[in-house]
Amino acid sequence: MDTSSKTILDAIGGTPLVELQRVVPAGSARVVAKMESANPTGSMKDRMAKAAIEFAEADGRLVQGGTVVEYTAGTTGVSLAFVCAARGYDLEIVYSDAFSEEKRRTMQAFGARLTDVQSDGKKITSDLVRSMIRAAGEISARPNHWYCDQLNNRSIVDGYIPLGDELWSQTGGKLDAFVHSVSTAHSIHGVTKALRKHANHIRTFAVEPAESAVLSGKPTGSHKIEGIGIGFIPPLWQPSLVNEIHTVSTDEAKAMARRLAREEGIFAGTSSAANVVAALRVAEQLGSGATVATLIVDSGLRYLSTDVFAIADRGCETSSMSATGR
Repeated sequence: MDTSSKTILDAIGGTPLVELQRVVPAGSARVVAKMESANPTGSMKDRMAKAAIEFAEADGRLVQGGTVVEYTAGTTGVSLAFVCAARGYDLEIVYSDAFSEEKRRTMQAFGARLTDVQSDGKKITSDLVRSMIRAAGEISARPNHWYCDQLNNRSIVDGYIPLGDELWSQTGGKLDAFVHSVSTAHSIHGVTKALRKHANHIRTFAVEPAESAVLSGKPTGSHKIEGIGIGFIPPLWQPSLVNEIHTVSTDEAKAMARRLAREEGIFAGTSSAANVVAALRVAEQLGSGATVATLIVDSGLRYLSTDVFAIADRGCETSSMSATGR
């Protein structure tokens, strides 16, 4: 029996792999999904937050008593807030009303201080993201503040190498394709690099919002798939690691998020749902006998204040009962 002392950060990783049962059409490849919602904050970003903080500590950029600074759509911010709380750092977050209230409150619960950048009608656009980046840069100029700067932070990729190794191990090495959405691109890079250490034949499919398909060479635009599609090509993007790019619309992602909850019992947000939409396309393309892997990057609990799971316009009724129970 292992009696060694553990910290909450040791709970990161080792998440379960599940096979989708009901949303996969007949004749398609097997589709498996890594349940990153099983990490301590309910997100795969716990992996990158831990790696980023540890690298900054190791090279002396972040010292005890220091303050971490980051811009975020919320998921990275929640994970950084969690790691900073566990490691004893203050955290300054630049956020926006374009993203969910649940993520805002969770960051604040962990002790983060938030600076807001107002959006244009809660639309996620390149202008919004660039404004958030500028605000974070200004805050990071204060004394004893370390700027995580996720888009330009190469150390973050290493946080996702174990995720790729876990996928390989959990599929028993029987894996043909990996499908994942792009924000900073660190997670798709890290997982792909890990998988291809094991087998060069594994194909990687990137996913981006159809309304802002800049990786596909189309114009930037606004969308409402939180956590992906920053509206411009990420500065560390490595297209050579990706075999193909799929676009998924906001409406497709929202519809799949609802299907996953009702047909698979998987409660996930829209970026996870976009992953599944694209994974089903790849599974149909590869056919039976193949295995396609994707990620459930976080929990649907973070999106209850949005319209993703609103039921009023979908024929669902809430019954009421009198105090007498009749």
